Amino acid sequence: MSEQRWLVPPSGLPILEVQRLGRRPYGEVHELQKRLLEQRIAGAIPDQLLLVEHEPVVTIGRGAERAAVAAVAHQVFEIERGGEATWHGPGQLVAYPILELDEPRRDLHRYLRDLEEVVIRMLAELDIEGRREPGKTGVWVGERKIASIGVAVRSWVTWHGFALNLTCSAKDFADFQPCGLDPRAMTCVAEQTQQPFTFLLFEVLAVKHVCEVFGRDLPPVRVPIPEPPRFPDLPILPG
Repeated sequence: MSEQRWLVPPSGLPILEVQRLGRRPYGEVHELQKRLLEQRIAGAIPDQLLLVEHEPVVTIGRGAERAAVAAVAHQVFEIERGGEATWHGPGQLVAYPILELDEPRRDLHRYLRDLEEVVIRMLAELDIEGRREPGKTGVWVGERKIASIGVAVRSWVTWHGFALNLTCSAKDFADFQPCGLDPRAMTCVAEQTQQPFTFLLFEVLAVKHVCEVFGRDLPPVRVPIPEPPRFPDLPILPG
């Protein structure tokens, strides 16, 4: 691990800083990822977790051809992650862990399985049984895919990540074959549970389970010490 120059939490685990970005255009967040990646490689910042909901966009990983998304009306980005084409947009939580992997975890296949584990644990909090599909990457519920994963690694620092469908529908994927699948194969959390949930809930669950699976902790909270009250000087009266 790189030299640490920041506060260590009481647990002694490496720090994970979380950035909740709200809804942002894909290109803006992609540039942010690249800046943070370089800073993490240089040891200038601790591990990061970006949580975001994108404006509608389609991204193409290293495993797809541009022709695969010729009918797509949205803006298309060709990016560095592995995998094929997928959609990002409203109703989908996208998580970008920028983590420096230590020696035991420097295995890309293990990293993909660990991200799947994060999503499976998140779904289990709402009693949704997520599962892996042999020979493929991502998380399924029954025969339908609920989360897509595509990653890149540079100097054993990760970027890109996973996209969990919360309230989006198969119609959002209809103009192409997401991850090489029939669009009707896509599902979302809202279709799999009657329990109420919010986007914020799943952001919290993402932080919780990324920390648990990867052995990270949040930065210590600095509580300011209040100054004692100051009273005006009182006149000294003759006795």
